[in-house]
Amino acid sequence: MVFWRKKKTVDPVQTSADASAESAAPIVSSDRVANTTEPAAASQENVAEPTRSWWRRALSKTSDLLRTDIRDLWKSEGQIVDDEFLSQLFATLVRTDMGGTTATKIRDSISEKYRSRRIELKDVLDIIREQVGESLKSKGAALNVATTGPTVILVVGVNGSGKTTSIAKLAHRLTSEGNRVLLGAGDTFRAAAVEQLKIWSTRIGCEIVHGEHGADPGSVVFKTVQRAVAESFDICILDTAGRLQTQSNLMQQLEKIKRVIEKQIPGAPHEVLLVLDATAGQNAISQAKGFSEAAGCTGIVLAKLDGSAKGGVIVPIAEQFGLPVKFVGIGEKLEDLSVFDPDDFASGLFS
Repeated sequence: MVFWRKKKTVDPVQTSADASAESAAPIVSSDRVANTTEPAAASQENVAEPTRSWWRRALSKTSDLLRTDIRDLWKSEGQIVDDEFLSQLFATLVRTDMGGTTATKIRDSISEKYRSRRIELKDVLDIIREQVGESLKSKGAALNVATTGPTVILVVGVNGSGKTTSIAKLAHRLTSEGNRVLLGAGDTFRAAAVEQLKIWSTRIGCEIVHGEHGADPGSVVFKTVQRAVAESFDICILDTAGRLQTQSNLMQQLEKIKRVIEKQIPGAPHEVLLVLDATAGQNAISQAKGFSEAAGCTGIVLAKLDGSAKGGVIVPIAEQFGLPVKFVGIGEKLEDLSVFDPDDFASGLFS
C-alpha cells in the first residue's frame, strides 16, 4: 500500500485552472497517475498565508464560540486559577464538542502550571492550541492507493451528512490530479442521489455506473468495480445509501458490499471513508463508533465544517477510534475540499 502525500506548498482552496495544475499529486509507483514538479522555495512562502486564511474561515464559528466563552471567564485584567475558574473552563471546552478527555487534559495542565496564580487569556489559548495539536498529531493521513490496478474507495455515512457532495468533491480533486475516475451510484434507494451524482459526473468529466431505482446495491458495486478493472481506471469511488449506525440490517449490507468488492480485487476497498456532518456534534461520535465496527472505516471526511460551531468534535473522534481525518469540506463548490492538517486545524481554532 502506498500513499498520496499532500505537498505543503499547495493552497487547499484553488479555484483557477492554473492553481489546480499545481495541486498535490499522488505519490505512487504506477506511471498512470499524474505527478507534478516540486515548486520552488519562494512558492512555499507565497501559499502559507492563504492556507492559514482558509483554516481561519473554516473554523470561524468554532473559534468565535470558544474565544467568546473563554473571554467571559475573565473578571479583571488577569484571572485567578481556582476551582471555579477551572470548572467553568472545562464546561466551555466541552460545549465545543472537544470531548471530555481533551478538556480534562487542558484543565489539568492549566491547574498544574497556574494554580492560585493569575493567568491571561493568551496563556489559556496557547495551552489549548498546544494540547489540541498534540491530541491530533498523526491523526491526519494521506489517501491510501493501490500499488497496481484501480484504487477502490467506499464512502459511507448517514442521510444528510453530505456524502454525495463529498464524493463529487473528491472525484473532482482526483480528476484534477490527472486520474481517471469512475463513480458507482450505489445508493439505489434514493433516486435523487443517483441523479445528483450523474449531474456531478458530467460537470467533473468522469464516468459513472448506475442501476435502476431499487436495484440491489451489490450488483451496482459489482458492475462498477468490474468496469474499473476492465478499462484500467485509476480510481473507483462507490457511493452507498445513507443509513443510521443503529440499523443492523443495513450495516450488514455494507459488509456484503465489501465482500463483493474484495472478490474482484483482493485487498479492496483500499479506503472506507466515513462522511460526518461537523454540525452533528456529539452524535458524530456515535456514528463513528457504529460505522467503524460494521464497515471497517479507514478514515473520515468531515463535511460542513464552515457551518458549525462544533468543529472540535474532530478531537474526540480521532482519539477514541484512531481514525485519521482525511479531508474536510467547507462549502458547496467542487473546490471546497481540503486535505486535513492537524497543525493548521489547531492554529485555526485560535487565529
